Parts: sequence; C-alpha cells; structure tokens
Amino acid sequence: MAIDTLTRALIFLLLCLTQALVMNRIQLFNCATPLLYVYFVIMFPRNYPKWATLLWSFFMGLTIDMFANTPGVACASLTLLGAVQPYLLELFIPRDAEENMASAARTLGWGKFFTFTAILVLIYCLVFFSLEAFNFFNWLHWLECIGGSAVLTIALVMTLESIRK
Repeated sequence: MAIDTLTRALIFLLLCLTQALVMNRIQLFNCATPLLYVYFVIMFPRNYPKWATLLWSFFMGLTIDMFANTPGVACASLTLLGAVQPYLLELFIPRDAEENMASAARTLGWGKFFTFTAILVLIYCLVFFSLEAFNFFNWLHWLECIGGSAVLTIALVMTLESIRK
C-alpha cells in the first residue's frame, strides 16, 4: 500500500509539473490545449477505493488550478471525472476479471482502452470548457476548444500508454 501511494504521488508530481511547465504553454489555433493530467484519473485500477479516487482527483485539480490560474475549474472537472471513472471502467472490464485489474491497454485491449479514454476525456473537456466559458455566446469557439483539446489529450494518453510497461 505504501509503495502504491508513493508511486501515485510521484506520478501526480510528474504530471503536474509536465502540465504546468510544458503543456499549458501549448495552444494550437488559439483553442486546443493538451490536458495530460487527465491520464492520472484514467489510471486508477478497478477496486481502488472511491473515496481515495475522489481525493486524488480533487487534489490534482486543485494543484492544476493553482498553476493554470483557472480557479476551481479543473478541480470541479477532475472531481467529477474521479466520481465517474470507476463506474465507467466497470462497463469495459469482463465480469470474470480480477478484482484489482488495472485500467491499461494491455489489460483492456487497445480498442476498449481507447473508447474508455475517449469517453472520459470528452466528459472532462465538456465540463472543463463549459465551466471556463460559463456562457454560450461564442459556442463555435467552445466546440473547437472541446474537440481540439480532446483530440490532443487522447493522442497523448495513447502515446503514453504505448510507452508504459
């Protein structure tokens, strides 16, 4: 348990620093920003305690909000994602799978993992950019931000997943 917590804290720190120092500086066509920290919530295994998932997600969002100057937007969006992730993961795991099965491409298969990741990233981007815009006067830009950021984030998550052992 201590090794898992230490590993998770190291990944937390690495993803926060990567997002704050590199990814927040990337903005394609003034709308698409890669949101790599969503991968942290995607990686939670099957029977990880739901309260721990929510706490990790909340603190990841809070940390990202501090670095990105988005007061409460990432925190609320990631907490929602942490609440949805265990239930969505159950839809993609076979019934006879082991209890602590990791949500990874090697265990789910690339097709299921891609679909699982795409749904979670789209939910996150929809909530994040809806809270950030807080109006729909410029709805075309809103859709561009959701679509562009979702595509970039999914591509980065799938790339990291192919590198991950």
